[in-house]
Amino acid sequence: MAIEEVDPVTGRKTTGHIWNGIKELDTPVPRGVLLFLIITHLFAALWWILYPTWPLGSTYTRGLIGTGQKQAVERKIIEADASRAPWIEKIETSSFDEIRADEKLMEKVASSGHQLFGDNCAACHGRDGKGGRDFPDLTDDDWLWGGGPEKIVQTMTVGVNTTHSQSRVSQMPAFGTDEMLNRKQVSDVAAYVYSLSNTSIESVDASQIAAGREVFMASCVACHGEDAKGKQDVGAPNLTDGRWIYGGGIERIVQSIHGGRQGHMPTWDERLSPAEIKILALYVNKLGGGQQ
Repeated sequence: MAIEEVDPVTGRKTTGHIWNGIKELDTPVPRGVLLFLIITHLFAALWWILYPTWPLGSTYTRGLIGTGQKQAVERKIIEADASRAPWIEKIETSSFDEIRADEKLMEKVASSGHQLFGDNCAACHGRDGKGGRDFPDLTDDDWLWGGGPEKIVQTMTVGVNTTHSQSRVSQMPAFGTDEMLNRKQVSDVAAYVYSLSNTSIESVDASQIAAGREVFMASCVACHGEDAKGKQDVGAPNLTDGRWIYGGGIERIVQSIHGGRQGHMPTWDERLSPAEIKILALYVNKLGGGQQ
């Protein structure tokens, strides 16, 4: 029978294990730790009984009190909807002019619109609405389809180049790829378009600009107009104001003319309610300067 050894310093028995001359003491787990573990297990068992806990295939144990985070969130959503109902109904039934004239309603539009924009529009247009490369800036009062609230509602509802039966259709032909214009014509008309918003240019020959204008008059005026200021009924941009979606440098203009452009904006009528679309239209309209 092994003789129990007692450590002379601590007075505790050893286990008989020795590592590199160090003897292991037979030290018990502190009572505080044991008490904590017991309380933790009792709490877990009680929680399993009271709250939804265990998955059971397609369902789960409901718990004796029949509540959980899901129910709490659902209650908060119902409460939030109830608190919003009066002013939401007012927005639904009021005209844009009536809403604009109501200072309190416009405060709701500003706060709610900011949140809706961040949740649904910021991915393309940015949190500040200034867009980015290949996405339009909504703050510059330069609109493809019109910047009045009614126009914005229509654009949001039917989208651009979508499957909606009334979708806006936006298509810049690929004049170079489809061989409607040769390389020189593409280069000439790009120089002319560039000159429209860059009056002090020295790198482009005047004769090239003149030749480009002839190409423009023959191929581009149907959409952009003879003055190149665009047509909102077909979503054609103004080429004279220096505001560009796809870039206004010579190289980017050549790319647009040669390869064409086709924007896309999803429909929002299935994701957002009519009131939310109306709020967003007012919010975006204000971002862009409040066009009537």
